[in-house]
Amino acid sequence: MAQQAEFKKTLGLTGVTVNAMALIAPGAFLWLTFQVQAAQVDLAGKTTAMDMWAGLFFALVLSFLTAISYAKLAELYPNAGTGSSYYFTEQAMLNEDKLSAFARLSKFIVGWTSHLYYWVYPGVMVAMMATLVAYIFQQFGVNLALGWQIAFAILFSFAVAYIAYRGITGSTVVSIVINVLQIITLVVVTILALLYRFKNPEHVTFVHRSFSSIVAPHSFANVMFQATVAILVLVGFETATALTAEAKSPKHVSRGVILSLIIQGVVCYLFEYFGSCAWLNTSYAVKDAKGHLVHGLDAAAASSAPIGDMVQNIGNALFNHMGFVLMILVAISVAIAVVGTTLACMNTGVRVTYAMSKDKEVPSFLGFLNPKYSTPHGGVVAMAIASAAIGAFGVVSVVNLTAITLWSNVGTFILYGMTNLIALVAFFRHPRRNALTHIVVPVLGVLANVAMLIAVMYLGILGGGDTKTAALWSLIATAVWFGLGFVYLLVQSARTQRKIVGRQVHGS
Repeated sequence: MAQQAEFKKTLGLTGVTVNAMALIAPGAFLWLTFQVQAAQVDLAGKTTAMDMWAGLFFALVLSFLTAISYAKLAELYPNAGTGSSYYFTEQAMLNEDKLSAFARLSKFIVGWTSHLYYWVYPGVMVAMMATLVAYIFQQFGVNLALGWQIAFAILFSFAVAYIAYRGITGSTVVSIVINVLQIITLVVVTILALLYRFKNPEHVTFVHRSFSSIVAPHSFANVMFQATVAILVLVGFETATALTAEAKSPKHVSRGVILSLIIQGVVCYLFEYFGSCAWLNTSYAVKDAKGHLVHGLDAAAASSAPIGDMVQNIGNALFNHMGFVLMILVAISVAIAVVGTTLACMNTGVRVTYAMSKDKEVPSFLGFLNPKYSTPHGGVVAMAIASAAIGAFGVVSVVNLTAITLWSNVGTFILYGMTNLIALVAFFRHPRRNALTHIVVPVLGVLANVAMLIAVMYLGILGGGDTKTAALWSLIATAVWFGLGFVYLLVQSARTQRKIVGRQVHGS
C-alpha cells in the first residue's frame, strides 16, 4: 500500500502572509475592477461611482472586523489544518452542549459556502485575465474574437492549476515576486496620477472637484452598493487560516491574517483608489458599445480597462508621449499579479475541499494528495475545470463579469458573516473572553456582512439597468448552489447512515 502523503510545515510568517496577499493582489484589482465599479448604477439608473472610495473604505472596515475574528479563531484552534472556518465551526459547536447536535449541519453549511467563494473567485480572475489580454492586443491593433478570449481563459485556468499542483512552496516564491512587483508598479502609477492632478498639464475639469469629494460619502445607499463590489479587492486575508497545516507556528497564521489586510487594504488600495479617482476628468472619452462618445465616469464604465487609459494619458502628458510604453509595462505587471491571485485562491479552495473530503462531505477523490508534491491534485483538476467554465462565461460581457463577481462576493458575505457568528459562539463562555475583540467585533462583523447581503438583494430586485441583471443572476446562482448542497447532504447522509442533526455515532 502506498504511503499516505501529508502536508509539510514549510511556511513562516512571510510565507503565510504573502500567500494571503497574493489573493488580495495589492494593486491588480485597481485595473481589474474599476470598470465594474464605474458601471454600477443605483435604483434610478444613475451612477454610484462618485462613492467608489467611500465604498472601498466601508468594505475595508467590514474586512477588518472579520479579520480579527479569523485571527482570534486561529489562535483558539491551532490544529485547524486546512479547514479554516469549516474546522472552526465544528469545534465551536461541539464545545457548546446546547449546540453540539448542530455541529455537522453547521460545518457543512460553512464548508459549502466556502466553495461558493473559493471556487467562483478563480473563475472571476480567469475572466478578468482574458479581458486584460484582449485589451493589450487591442492596443496593437488586434481585436481578439470572443472565441479566442474564451480559449485563452480555459488555457489560463489549467496553466495556473498546474502551478498549484506543484506545491505551496513554489507558489510562495511566485507570490513574493508578484507582490513586490505589483506594489511598486501601482504605487508609482498612483503617485503619477496625483502629480497629474496637481499640475493639470492639459487644463482639464476633474470629476471630483476637490479631494474631499473623493473620500466623503455622497449617498449612504451608493456607498453600500459600491461596497458590494469593492469587497472583491480585499478578500483573501482569511486564506492564511487554511495554511495552518503548512505553517511552522499558529502565531504566523493569526498575524498573517491581519498583516496581509493592513499592507494591501490600508497601504495600497485606499491610496491607489484615491489617486485614480483624483485623475478622473471630463475630458477622458471613449466610445461605448453603441458607438457613442461618452466622458468621465461614463467613459470609465464603457472602457474595458479605464486604468490602462489613465496610464496612457498620464504618460503622454507628463513624459513626452510615453503613455503607450508605460501602459504596456503596467499591464504586464497586472497580468503577472492575476496569476498570483488565481493561484492563491486555488491553493486555498482545494485545501478547504480537502478538509471536507476527509470528513466524507464531498466526493473522496477531492481528498487525494499527490505523494510527490503533497497537493490535493483531484481538487486541483476539478477547480481548473470549474474556473475555466466560469471564466469563459464572464468573458462574454461586462454584465456576465459583474454577475460572477457578485456571485463570488455573495459567498464571501455569507462566509464572513457566519465566521463572525462562530467567533461569537466560540468565545462567549471562554474564560479569557475580551468584550471588545470577542463580543463587539464579531457582532459588528455579522451586522456588516448582513447589510452587504441586503444591498445585493436590493440591487437584484429593485436595481436599475445591467446592475440589476447581474445582481439577479448572482442571487439565482447562489440559490441553485445551496439547493444542490441540500440535496447532496441528504443523499450522502442516507448513504453513510449519518445524522444531519444530532450526535454522531461514527464519522465526523
